[in-house]
Amino acid sequence: MPEITRLSGSRDWINSDFVERERTPEPTMAMGIQLHLAGLSLSNTVDLLDTQGVQRSRKAILDWVQQANLQPEFSRSPNQIVLDEPVIRINDQQFWLYTTEDPATNDPVHANPFSTATTALTEIFFGELREKHNVDTTEFLVDGANHFEAAVQRADL
Repeated sequence: MPEITRLSGSRDWINSDFVERERTPEPTMAMGIQLHLAGLSLSNTVDLLDTQGVQRSRKAILDWVQQANLQPEFSRSPNQIVLDEPVIRINDQQFWLYTTEDPATNDPVHANPFSTATTALTEIFFGELREKHNVDTTEFLVDGANHFEAAVQRADL
């Protein structure tokens, strides 16, 4: 469901059966879920609910979304994606942070750390990317790394 259509019409598609105690009225909870699923950040959703006299945390709103078994749809289909894998350190461990971003907007598209950089892991990363975004017609901009080029060809991207 496109984000903007989540703002129009009724909220009947939001299942509020998860509500165990009514600290927040169900219509307000549904509105918070709807706003976040439409693309509003958790912080902005908190601010809007606050204007309605309802003070809830970002965590509370995220819990509502998860308990309603709904997730925001952030699927994209950019024309180009830049793929890179810088090395990062976390607690003395080295990881390759596979990242993609839309070069037109510099917005991140997907990221995942791996303990090594291989063709197989790159293919796994592409599978995750395909699950979340429409990238079948996207042009991938990669450096000369052999595992990138091989994975792009194997994934038919």
